Amino acid sequence: MMHLKDEDAEVKRDDLSKALMSAFSSTPLFEPFVIPLLLEKLSSSLPLAKVDSLKYLNHCTAKYGADRMAKHAGAIWISLKDAISNSLEKPDMSFTSEPLYGLGFQENEIATEALMLLQKVTLQNEALFLSLIIQDEGINIVFNSIASHEHYNNIPLQGKQWLHAVGRILYIISKTSMASCNSVFESFFPRLMNTLEISVTNSAGDCTLNENTFPSKKFNFGALYLCVELIAACRDLIMRSKDLAPKPDTPQETCRYMLQSFADSLVNAFSSSLATNANEVAHGADIYFKVKGLQILATFPGDFLPISKFLFANILTILMSIILVDFNKILLWKLVLKALVHIGSFVDVYHESEKALGYMGAVVDKTVSLVSRDDVKMPFSLKLEAASEIGASGRNHMLKIVQGMEEAIVAKLSDYVHGNLKSAEKTIQLLECYCNKILSWINETGGLEEVLLRFVINIWNCVESCKDFSIQVQEEELLDATMMAMKLAIGSCSEESQNIIIHKAYSVISSSISIPFKESLDATSSIQLEELSVSEQIDNSSHRDDQIDKFSLRDEWILSHFASVIIAVRPKAQIVNVKGILHLFMTTVLKGCVPAAQALGSVINKLGTKSNETANSIDCTLEEAVDMIFRTKLWNLNENGVLRTCGSGNGSKVGLTDLCLGFSSNKLLRVHAVVGLAWIGKGLLLLGHEKVKDVTKILLECLLSEGRIRAMELKQGLLENSYEQHSVMRSAADAFHILMSDSEVCLNRKFHAIARPLYKQRFFSTVMPILQSCIIKSDSSVCRSMLFRASAHLISNAPLIVILSEAKKLMPVLLDGLSLLSEDILDKDKLYSLLLVLSGILTDKNGQVAVIENAHILVNCLTRLIDYPHMMFVRETALQCLIATSELPYARIFPMRTQVLQAICKALDDPKRAVRQEAVRCRRAWASIA
Repeated sequence: MMHLKDEDAEVKRDDLSKALMSAFSSTPLFEPFVIPLLLEKLSSSLPLAKVDSLKYLNHCTAKYGADRMAKHAGAIWISLKDAISNSLEKPDMSFTSEPLYGLGFQENEIATEALMLLQKVTLQNEALFLSLIIQDEGINIVFNSIASHEHYNNIPLQGKQWLHAVGRILYIISKTSMASCNSVFESFFPRLMNTLEISVTNSAGDCTLNENTFPSKKFNFGALYLCVELIAACRDLIMRSKDLAPKPDTPQETCRYMLQSFADSLVNAFSSSLATNANEVAHGADIYFKVKGLQILATFPGDFLPISKFLFANILTILMSIILVDFNKILLWKLVLKALVHIGSFVDVYHESEKALGYMGAVVDKTVSLVSRDDVKMPFSLKLEAASEIGASGRNHMLKIVQGMEEAIVAKLSDYVHGNLKSAEKTIQLLECYCNKILSWINETGGLEEVLLRFVINIWNCVESCKDFSIQVQEEELLDATMMAMKLAIGSCSEESQNIIIHKAYSVISSSISIPFKESLDATSSIQLEELSVSEQIDNSSHRDDQIDKFSLRDEWILSHFASVIIAVRPKAQIVNVKGILHLFMTTVLKGCVPAAQALGSVINKLGTKSNETANSIDCTLEEAVDMIFRTKLWNLNENGVLRTCGSGNGSKVGLTDLCLGFSSNKLLRVHAVVGLAWIGKGLLLLGHEKVKDVTKILLECLLSEGRIRAMELKQGLLENSYEQHSVMRSAADAFHILMSDSEVCLNRKFHAIARPLYKQRFFSTVMPILQSCIIKSDSSVCRSMLFRASAHLISNAPLIVILSEAKKLMPVLLDGLSLLSEDILDKDKLYSLLLVLSGILTDKNGQVAVIENAHILVNCLTRLIDYPHMMFVRETALQCLIATSELPYARIFPMRTQVLQAICKALDDPKRAVRQEAVRCRRAWASIA
């Protein structure tokens, strides 16, 4: 006897099922035994048995042939009807999900398999099954009873289930073949028209409605639903057919001519009833099927159902009127918008030229005008939603929409800079829509680079033309939105287009900013900017620094946009006058322009990708740029603390790193210098350049030396321990967040940054031990707190696998970091990030081993965070961490059981439900420790 090996013993159920299925269908001779067996199995109460039976029947149907299966047609139909109608789950009441089948009842696998089998057996024995279905008593009862329920809400649940089942059955068999569609239409369509009281269009092409049926009398819902299902099935059948134009005197004529006879009447009836519903409260199902009916009639191929130009225009007019007027009826508005999108996609894909012209004029052009007009009461967010969705329906539609949005963006930007601050909010919404919807569609579609280039050039034309800035305060959110839109557009362009953009931006900045700089710079010169108005005055009595002079809002606007260009271009794009631009950015960094700092990091990063051949063709190599940043003395710092360009005055020569290390007593100037150095360091770090070590040393020196100075001054009573006084140290600590975090605004893949693999792991492994050593050696509480802050940034941004490998060493630092960050509301996001790292450690087996020694400190820390008032996610995650902590060894955590249970009591009354739920789980976990 042959025995199965152990690895062969575990045969999968699917494999056995397939083998049995093949055996059943291996010969038609099994038909008299197999089919009755499968039908009996289909009546089983086990869902899985039903699904298997349907799959077997589906497989055997093709193998046994039409003649053998015909003997079982009646039994198969009864079984399938019961399976479809009795396998429906709770309906989807939203009527906005796509796709929505029937009345929205969720069809499980049994219903799905049954419908597939019904389509197959109908195709195999068409006349036989059509006769059974059309003459079925249950189906005819449904048709006879629909007149008694006018509204969806009046139909009982069982009636809705049967109505759904009948609709799905008729839809499936109607789209099986043209003959099936004809038979169903002949049998049921006139009855539905009679119930709806819709008459045939007269010879003049007008619609006649019995006794002004609409809008005075409402639609019968059941008839409406079944009518729409039949029309949808016919349309889907035609769209699937290769030959859209039926030949005369063929069976195809019946279905076609029936629809032609009632098409005008149906359109006018749907439109009239929909207009009536817009003025009153109606159920979502009533609205959904009326809108769907108009959508289907509008998207029939012209060769099959030649709806007149006038009628098609009427459909678009009624739908657009709802978009313009009934925006407060959310369901109706969204359904109509989806219908317009479907119609637009149809005319675009199937090249219905006459309909395309009508759609462009009635829908697209009106939508474009919505964006620029302020006299329409529709909320601006809905205008943008309509524009983006309708634009996405076709290439030509999107081109029109994009052009209109570009014009609106430029016009509103111009209004803003000329003093109309109210336009800022709408401009931001426009730009966000452009970024989130338009650009994503353009990138997916492809081949529209000229649109992106035009957008960026138009923005620069606007920037160039705005000579007088009337605004007094910069709207940072608007500036950020404009920069992001420009960066995303530029990032999607080719190098050739980016070169055009660079030259345009460079020409604007060369002629427009009030900080002049030369067109070229030789390698030996360190004088580039004529004047840098950065000064400070020290009041010895108050020990307080005056504000650094800032450049004009127009300069900030132009320089920030120019920085966006540099950030987004590809590594091989040709940046002109690199040395001059580096000097310009380094100067504007000291004035607090963060985009300039980000652009510096981007330039450094992308210069590192130049080949030797390419490097010879540009005016600056990576090493020259690094040398310029770290060694060149660009400024003079005189005795009065005035900072000027090197060569334009007397005083000590200083560079960027000197300013970071305290050559100037102006703290704000030093903060700007540290931020600039951090972004430069990030560009070097991603590149894997060894100079990032120097950046790290400078940042640590800022932490340690400043900490010693502050500690001494505090000891002598010369300085208050305030947020402002620690600004340089805090900036140096937060610089590690810039270095390690993933930025959305620059130095990422979207903007073509070059990132060396595992750069975070290497940096973490190098720097973290240094920080831990500094923490141990530090005797200044201020310095220690900032070192913990820097460590927290490293830990929260490092890959979890690295943290787990060093978890035992990192736990003291991590826990101290949690305690430190919980003291300031401004650190709530950093606190949450660090807490997520702790959660990752506690949910890993190796991580749990690492925290055992610090279990007591860990529990104390987490119980304090349970009632952290500033962020719900912190409280929720702290409770989750406590639940994970309950799985630590009994001897370690039992002594803290009472403490934890008492702390959890507060969380049980938390205002947020998610926190209360976690508190219940946590109490259950700790109460079980006995």
